[in-house]
Amino acid sequence: MRSSILLTALLTSIQLSTIQLALASDSSKIMESLQSVVMVRAYNTNGSLGTGSGVVVAKNKVLTNCHIFRSTKQPWISRGEDSFAIASVQADRWHDLCLITTVDLPFKAPPLGKGFDLKRGLEVVAIGHSNGTPAPLISEGNIKSTYSFDEGKIIRSSAIFLMGASGSGIFDLEGNLLGINTFKTPGRPAYYYSLPIEWLANLEKLPIETEFPIDGKAFWEEDDDKKPFFMQMALPEINQDWTKLAEVSQKWIEASPNNSDAWFELGTAQQNLNKMTEAKNAYQQALKFDSKNTDALFRLGSIAISNNDKAGMNEIKIAIALVDKDMAEEFDRMMECGTQC
Repeated sequence: MRSSILLTALLTSIQLSTIQLALASDSSKIMESLQSVVMVRAYNTNGSLGTGSGVVVAKNKVLTNCHIFRSTKQPWISRGEDSFAIASVQADRWHDLCLITTVDLPFKAPPLGKGFDLKRGLEVVAIGHSNGTPAPLISEGNIKSTYSFDEGKIIRSSAIFLMGASGSGIFDLEGNLLGINTFKTPGRPAYYYSLPIEWLANLEKLPIETEFPIDGKAFWEEDDDKKPFFMQMALPEINQDWTKLAEVSQKWIEASPNNSDAWFELGTAQQNLNKMTEAKNAYQQALKFDSKNTDALFRLGSIAISNNDKAGMNEIKIAIALVDKDMAEEFDRMMECGTQC
């Protein structure tokens, strides 16, 4: 196919962006994942051409976001100069996931990862058609946190994606598909969120539809006070509004007393409000409910360093090493440079 030649040229043109990845992983696995990402295109009701992204997850099956289908009656899949008609869709509007069925799609699906096993700090890449670029772009980052929601783990990472990349994939460096890039906080800096791949299993059980557009609000589009707490806390944290963050965190704890993330966010607010005793207690509570919460461990470590608490620093170092040896080395460097880090 002519598009296969075009694709080879496009992939070659972005090889340079994957050189750094090759240092940490087999770059061929990332390139294979890149070839599973497709563009979703459609003429909107106002006549404009809209673009989104999707990921092949099985033969003739593409996973993407439902919200990209709200203003079109006839979307299609494209790769280079080739187009593939959409035969049907299974839509989970609330979770903003749509599974498209197409015909004669010649692209392979990547292996699926496991969102429940993700560690903070894991290196990841977002691959999608940001800004409608014909070749998918790769953005590197790390897992910042994961949030339990509706029997899945919403992923927050530092891998940037922009308009046109809705429905694209977030992958680990082994090429496993971890989730679907979906929404972000307004402005810059921003928090970037991906939906868990585990939601695909329920999506496959939904009724088959053949009519577009696909209407319906997603959970992340709720009014601010109705959004999940992990979203309510994002802007106060980004804007360093520590009083507001403390208020949201307290409400989160009231609603979910055993939530490690809620306690961590409360600790973050109190530490920045210079309420160190309360902050330390909040971080300890975060660890009580998730002993692998390395963010809380590092914050307790920073308090120990500030107080020149040698025993506390050593205790934190051992706890971090039990979770991740690389992070323990990072904490070693943090102890060496003290409060100047």
